[in-house]
Amino acid sequence: MFSGELRWKNMLSQAAAISYDSIPISLVIAFIAASVIAIQVAKQFLMSGADTYIGGSIAIVVIREIAPGFTALAIGARAGTSISAEIANMKVTSQVDAIKTLNINPVGYYFTPRIVAGILTVPLVVIISGLVAILGGLLVSYLTINLHPNRYINSVWLWLNTRDIYICLFKASVFGGLVSLVCATQGYLTSGGAKEVGISTTQAAIKSTVYLLVADLLINLVFYVK
Repeated sequence: MFSGELRWKNMLSQAAAISYDSIPISLVIAFIAASVIAIQVAKQFLMSGADTYIGGSIAIVVIREIAPGFTALAIGARAGTSISAEIANMKVTSQVDAIKTLNINPVGYYFTPRIVAGILTVPLVVIISGLVAILGGLLVSYLTINLHPNRYINSVWLWLNTRDIYICLFKASVFGGLVSLVCATQGYLTSGGAKEVGISTTQAAIKSTVYLLVADLLINLVFYVK
């Protein structure tokens, strides 16, 4: 990664496959998740006279967990399994061995562009997902309890701070690199035939999900537990 031999064209191609192509499903999941939370809390806050806190509460949940966590899970399910299947297929068909005979480092060729793409571009998807999720909460709050958008937005500005945004983007970078690393590794360790490619892809989805949740827990312990 730091040798100066990174293939930028390949990295941009992987960035499109990992992040750009995952934008639709990420936005849908973030919007629905925030809308469900808004449905659950809006009426309860209204009955307790705390309706001015609805926007801020939803924004905190979105920025701290929904945007980075759900987006990373969506990318892992869509792009991560694709990475694993692609590399596993190359491994069982001896394409990786062919790369080695050309004196090309397979780790640098297959792993690095995907890891760098995940680290750099997943935060961009998370920013968009967070914005869409907060707007989803606004829409549901307006439709369910007729909360004025200005009160919602003012609450968001009062509750949300830059530290939460920085931690959110840090999480996104970690999650993006982790998904790429775990799925590429799982694919690279595949041996056998077509059946093993399917098994490896399934294992990549499971492992990436577990590692994402563990990483999320550790990051929260570091930044939010005093």
